[in-house]
Amino acid sequence: MAAEEIVTPAVFVPPSVKDHQDDLLSGKSYAHYSEVPESVTTKVASSDEPGTACVLGVDEAGRGPVIGPMIYGVYYLPIEIQQSLLSNTYHFDDSKVLTPAVRASLMKAVCTSDHDLYKSSGWAVKSLSAQDIGAGMLRYGGSYNLNAQAMNATVELIRGVLEQGVNVTEVYVDTIGKPEIYQKKLALIFPTIKITVEKKADSLFPCVSAASVVAKVTRDVSCEALLEAYSQQQSSSSEDIPDTWGSGYPSDARCVSWLKAAIHPVWGFGNECRMSWGTVKDMLEQKGGPARRADWPDDTDEDNMRLSQYFSVSGTSGPTTEQDKLRTWFGTGVGQEAF
Repeated sequence: MAAEEIVTPAVFVPPSVKDHQDDLLSGKSYAHYSEVPESVTTKVASSDEPGTACVLGVDEAGRGPVIGPMIYGVYYLPIEIQQSLLSNTYHFDDSKVLTPAVRASLMKAVCTSDHDLYKSSGWAVKSLSAQDIGAGMLRYGGSYNLNAQAMNATVELIRGVLEQGVNVTEVYVDTIGKPEIYQKKLALIFPTIKITVEKKADSLFPCVSAASVVAKVTRDVSCEALLEAYSQQQSSSSEDIPDTWGSGYPSDARCVSWLKAAIHPVWGFGNECRMSWGTVKDMLEQKGGPARRADWPDDTDEDNMRLSQYFSVSGTSGPTTEQDKLRTWFGTGVGQEAF
C-alpha cells in the first residue's frame, strides 16, 4: 500500500480535532485557525503599516478516500525565515515521506506555546466532512464537484488568515488538476498576492510541506476518532464488522470489507462515509445485496421542463471562452463574482 494511504494511531491530538469533536462526530464541516504568532505584526486599520510580509502554503489530505473528511491546511510565517526555520532546522517535507511519529512531533511543536515554531508561524485547516462532500457532489446534478469544494476551502482559508490581519504577500499551492487553471482562478480572487500553483509543491516549498503535515495529522486523528465513535455505538449484534477500515481508500481491501459488513439495509452508512463515491453507490444498488431500495412517488409533471432548461443555450457543445473553462473545471459553487 502507498504511504499516503496509511492511517496510523494518534500519538498527538491537535486542537484542530480536539476543539471540534461535536462537529466532527455529527458530520459537519468546520474551520480551525491558530492564533497569529507573536513574531508576525498584523495590519492595524488606523496605520499605513501593512504588517510582516508572510508566505502561505496550501495543501490537502484525504481527497480520494471514501471514508472520512478531506482536510485542507494552510501554513504561514515571515518570508525571510521560511527556508531556515522549516527546511533547514525542522526538515519539513511532503507529509507522505515523513513517518507518522515525525509528523506528530512536528504538529505538536507547532501547537506548543513555548516552541519557536509556535511563536514564528500560524496555521489553519478546513475539514470538509464526508457527509458534506457527498451531499455537494450529489446535489444539482453533481455541479458542485470535488474541485469546486476544494477551491472553496482554499479560498476560505486564505481569506480567514487575511481577516486576522496577516499580510500574506505570497501563496504557494499544491495543485489539483491543471496548475495554470487553478493559478488563474486564485489570481482573479486575490489580485494583490503573488500566487504560485505547482505539481508536487509539497516537496518544493517548505510552507506547503508544513501545510501538508498539518492537514495529514488532522485527517488521521479525525478518522481515528470517527472509527472509535462508530465502534462504541454498535451493539453486540454487529460482531462481524471489522475493527478497522484501513486507510479509507476504495483500493484498500480492509476498507471494502468494512463497508460490506457495516452497510445498513435502510440508512446505508453514517456521517463517516462519502455517499457519492462509486464504491458506495455500487454497494447500495447491488441486486440481492443488504441494502433495500425505496421508491418514492414523483409528484411533478414529467412533461414539464425544469426552470433551468429555459435558460440553457442551445447549440453549444461545451465551454468556449477561458472564463467558461474555469467554471467547468471548478464546478459552479465557487466565487462566481470573480468572473
